Amino acid sequence: MAPGNGSLVTEFILMGLTQQPDLQMPLFFLFLAMYVVTELGNLGLVTLIGLSSHLHTPMYFFLFNLSFIDLFYSSVFAPKMLMNFISEKNVISYVGCMTQLFFFCFLVISECYVLMSMAYDRYVAICNPLLYNIAMSPKVCCNLMLGSYLMAFSGAMAHTGCMLRLTFCDANTINHYFCDVFPMLQLSCTSTYVNEMVVFIVGGINITVPSLTIFISYGCILSSIFHISSKEGRSKAFSTCSSHIIAVSLFFGSCAFMYLKPSSAGSMDEGKISSVFYTNVVPMMNPLIYSLRNKDVKVALRKILSRTKF
Repeated sequence: MAPGNGSLVTEFILMGLTQQPDLQMPLFFLFLAMYVVTELGNLGLVTLIGLSSHLHTPMYFFLFNLSFIDLFYSSVFAPKMLMNFISEKNVISYVGCMTQLFFFCFLVISECYVLMSMAYDRYVAICNPLLYNIAMSPKVCCNLMLGSYLMAFSGAMAHTGCMLRLTFCDANTINHYFCDVFPMLQLSCTSTYVNEMVVFIVGGINITVPSLTIFISYGCILSSIFHISSKEGRSKAFSTCSSHIIAVSLFFGSCAFMYLKPSSAGSMDEGKISSVFYTNVVPMMNPLIYSLRNKDVKVALRKILSRTKF
């Protein structure tokens, strides 16, 4: 029996990142190392923030959620990606593919809004420090995160629901290393017009709204920084924002390149390269850029390590 509405395909084959035999093993070990670093880094940051009471502030509350998202985000596609490097045919069931698509959409949209919330937190801290405790109260922080997850859930349901209505006939080889939207649309033997409109509208909202909010927040932040008289004060303010700006630019830039263009434009291989940044590089970088350069995290880590000494 067909698993979907009119779908004749019961499984898909993931083509992977590259078909060149000489690159398979080097890429396997490279992405395995990235996956291990990503999981250990995000798990370590989640544990550290949870155990350290002086890190229970709005900024680290959002960072906790970001690391929690990245912890599961990488696991949505990394195992299948790694399997493709060492197996001749990487098969995923129809249900498994739709499940992967749902969780990928849910987590990637969640990350968009968490990064937006972090930018807003920095804006309040630098531009309105006297109102910080009121503007970033626990209730406000929880509402921001609840809104982030609700937007992510609705976006993921829209993408997955529209994908379930399509019919897949004979072609079942996805030109990607995971079940992404555009590569799957290319396999459909029915019209994908509605799906492409949903991608453009939902993707546009979930990329434009957070990125515009971040842009405005940092515009106000830069304006406030330039009004700081001391060089040391400006340097400190810049240092608290630089890591976030780098992560945001990489994440939103690669997402926009992949999703805010017609499916026929460019090569799907370019899309796969772009996907590597927001599926592998950014989740690995986040715990590094938000912790290694952060004095509070280093102090908390030393305290936790001193407690564990016998």
